[in-house]
Amino acid sequence: MKKPLIAVTVACSLLFGSCSFLDNLANNLSSFANLLNCQYSLKSINNVQVAGVNVKNVTSGNITATDVVKLVSAITAKSVPLGLDVNIDVKNPTQTSALLTAMDWALDVAAKEFATGATDKSYSIPASTTTTVPLGVSTDLYSMFSKDGIESLKNFASSFNSEGRSSQLGLRVRPGLTAAGQTIKWSNYIDIIKPAAPNTSSNSTNGSNSSNGSNGSNGSNGSNGSTGSTNFGIKR
Repeated sequence: MKKPLIAVTVACSLLFGSCSFLDNLANNLSSFANLLNCQYSLKSINNVQVAGVNVKNVTSGNITATDVVKLVSAITAKSVPLGLDVNIDVKNPTQTSALLTAMDWALDVAAKEFATGATDKSYSIPASTTTTVPLGVSTDLYSMFSKDGIESLKNFASSFNSEGRSSQLGLRVRPGLTAAGQTIKWSNYIDIIKPAAPNTSSNSTNGSNSSNGSNGSNGSNGSNGSTGSTNFGIKR
């Protein structure tokens, strides 16, 4: 008599366990579907630093002797760290919440992918609301300046405007959701930061910037100065 009782108990456990698993899976799929229909846009860029120098010091003309020393030392040490804090607005237009548990990022320099990274912080985006998701981006840019040295590095730092955007940098993200130990990610990256128009006001004396032919081919990006919301849905 004990064996049938044990069998029934196991069967019930498996049944209820399966139901719970299916419920969680359904909820996760619903959250992912909502995540795909969210709209992603740039809110702000803060604390942009190149080799420990805040680019606002460069763009405002307040670069100090200490800043110059930091730039020179970075070239000498063969390490030019770039760091920036990006705030992304995620708008959920659906009637149920969306869950964001992973996000890949890709940093583009001169229209080419330069570095990639990811974050696994979780954010819940309630229905019909906008949630700001902070994203830290960092990489080493030394390979860009190993040939041209300090002048090239100074020109790069000068390419940023007061909003923290550069005519040479772009940022794309790919959101995702972790379910049952697996991370599901959207197949395409979303443009969050598009290259800004070259900062000619503060760099008028830097002829190499104003005549940089490689930026000319990106003129179409310059017209997209303010990054609008990108709405992407499930592909059918």
